[in-house]
Amino acid sequence: MVEQHQLSRKEIEVRIEMIRDIMVYCGTVNGLAHPETIKYSQELDHMLNKLEVSKSIV
Repeated sequence: MVEQHQLSRKEIEVRIEMIRDIMVYCGTVNGLAHPETIKYSQELDHMLNKLEVSKSIV
């Protein structure tokens, strides 16, 4: 995912919820070990890390 600007904390939180919902759906349909589910899980981890960094900057 290429980002053009620094995301606000709220934008990160919204993306986390969106990715989490997609990941859960994908895991339900395709299984937890499916490559697409794993991709969303990794993307979710990335966004959670961004959220933690944004909290430590304040």
